[in-house]
Amino acid sequence: MTVAAQMLDTYPHDLGGVDRQKLLACIEACVECAQACTACADACLGEEMVADLRTCIRTNLDCADVCDATARVLSRRTGYDAGLTRAVLEACAAACRACGDECGSHASMHEHCRVCAESCRSCEQACRELLTSLG
Repeated sequence: MTVAAQMLDTYPHDLGGVDRQKLLACIEACVECAQACTACADACLGEEMVADLRTCIRTNLDCADVCDATARVLSRRTGYDAGLTRAVLEACAAACRACGDECGSHASMHEHCRVCAESCRSCEQACRELLTSLG
């Protein structure tokens, strides 16, 4: 059992009608994607043709920041704000889509971009599934 799952299980109130499994999957996908994007940006900086990866690096870093913020917002259940949650999830899905597309365009040349693109696509899907479950 992950720490995120343990924390949701120990929350002293119900989750406000939010699907626990989708919430957990989204939090975990956001944390994983933030790490993948940070590592991918760093790996891009280590490549010979780093100037060609400038947009990829920027997109990675933006996505990492948005994913990190999303995981943190989703982890706070007290005083739940459905409107803010939806907005953050939409922003995260958009950042993940942009980063997945950018990294995907480099995936045949850089394995780290392929791995990052997959993580971004998984996170985008988790955000969209949680959004759908919110109604």
